[in-house]
Amino acid sequence: MSKNPRTVSKKIVFHSRFFFRKFPALPYIVKWLCISSIIGILVGSASAGFLQSLEWATRFRENHIWLIALLPVAGFLIGLLYHYYGKDVEAGNNLLIDTIHDPQKTIPFKMAPFVYLGTIVTHFFGGSAGREGTAIQMAGAISDQISKPFRLDKTERKILIIAAIAAGFGSVFGTPLAGAVFGLEVFLIGRIRYNAIFPAFASAIIANWATDLWNVKHTHYHIDFIPKPEFLPILYSILAGIAFGLCAAAFSKMIHWTGRIFKSKITFPPLRPIVGGGIVAIAVFTMGTTRYIGLGIPTIVESFENQLPFYDFALKMIFTIITLSAGFKGGEVTPLFFIGATLGSALSLFIPLPFGLLAGMGFVAVFAGATNTPLACMLMGIELFGAESGIYVAIACVVSYLLSGRNSIYTRQRIGQAKHRRYESDQDKSFSDL
Repeated sequence: MSKNPRTVSKKIVFHSRFFFRKFPALPYIVKWLCISSIIGILVGSASAGFLQSLEWATRFRENHIWLIALLPVAGFLIGLLYHYYGKDVEAGNNLLIDTIHDPQKTIPFKMAPFVYLGTIVTHFFGGSAGREGTAIQMAGAISDQISKPFRLDKTERKILIIAAIAAGFGSVFGTPLAGAVFGLEVFLIGRIRYNAIFPAFASAIIANWATDLWNVKHTHYHIDFIPKPEFLPILYSILAGIAFGLCAAAFSKMIHWTGRIFKSKITFPPLRPIVGGGIVAIAVFTMGTTRYIGLGIPTIVESFENQLPFYDFALKMIFTIITLSAGFKGGEVTPLFFIGATLGSALSLFIPLPFGLLAGMGFVAVFAGATNTPLACMLMGIELFGAESGIYVAIACVVSYLLSGRNSIYTRQRIGQAKHRRYESDQDKSFSDL
C-alpha cells in the first residue's frame, strides 16, 4: 500500500521543524561554515601569493641594492595611483574598522590589488614596512564582495569583515587562533562580539590551512630556556612589560605626529613619498646596511639567538615611521615585531631573564600595546613560542596594554571599555576623537 505524498511531506516538515527547534544554532552554523569556507580559501590563497611575492621582492632587492636609490620614484608612483584612483580605499585598515562599526557601501574590490601592488613596490625598492595591513585589507576587500550574493544584512556584514580580518591575519602569520581573536578584538577595545566567534575561528583556521596547501613557509622562532614562574622572574616580566608598553605608546604617538607633519608641510600627497623615500634611501646608503628596511625577519630571528644592541629597535622605529607616514604601503605589525624583539633582547643587559624569552615577550607585547589587542597577542605568543612561555607572554602583553595608554596605530579603533577609571569618559569614542 503506497503512502499519501501529502502525508509524507507533512511528516518531513514536522520533523524538520522539530529538529531545528531542538538545534536552533544549526542553520547559523551551516550558513557561516559555508561563508567562512569561501573566505578562508580565497583569503588563504591570496595570502600565499602575497607572501611568495614578498619573498621574491625582498630577495631581488637584497641582490640589487642599487634599487633602493629609486625608492622616491617608486613612492611617487604609488602616491599618484592612490591620489587619482584610490582615494576611497586609502584609509586602509581604518576603513575596515569603520565598516564593522557602521557598514555602508561594499568595500571596493580594488583595495586588494592596490594595496598588494603598493606593498610589493615598497619592499622591492627598500621601504620599511610590514605585511599584516596588506593581508587584512586584501581579505576585507575580497570577502565583502560575497555580501551581496549571500544577501547579508548590516549585522551579518559586520561579522563578515571580522571573519575576513581574522582570516587575513591568521594566514599571513601562520597563527590562526591569534588571527581569530585579533579580528574579534581589534575594532572595539574591551568588548568582543560573541556572535562572530564561530565565523572568525572557522575563517582563520581554513585560511591558514589554504595557505599551507600552497606550501608557503612561515618563520619559526625558538626560545632556548624558559625559567620557572617564580616571584623574581615574574617581577622582571612586569618591568619588561612596562618598557614594552612605553615603546608601543611612543611608536603610536610618533607615527601619527610624523604623518601630520608630512600632510601639513606637503599638501600634494604624491610628493610625500618622494621626501620620505629620499630620507630612507640616503640613510641606507650612508649607514651601509639594509638591516632596518623591509620586514627585517633575519634580525628578528637573530634577537632570539644573540643579545642585540639598544639602537636596533630605535633605528627600525625611525625607518618604519618615516616610510609609512610618507604614504608608502604595508603594515606596522611586522616592524613592531622587530622593534619589540630587538628591544627585549637588548633589555637582557639590565633584566636578568634569558634574552630569547625577553625577545619573545617583546615580539608580541609591543604589538599588544600598539594595537590594544592583548588577548590576540597572548595567543600569538603561545602559538609561536610554545605554551611554556604563556605566563611570561601574558604578563608582558597585559602590562604593555595598560601602559600604552590612550594610543593606537589604528585611529578608528573605538573604546568599548576604558583601560582605567580615569579614562572612562573616553568610552564609545574612537582614537581620532581624543
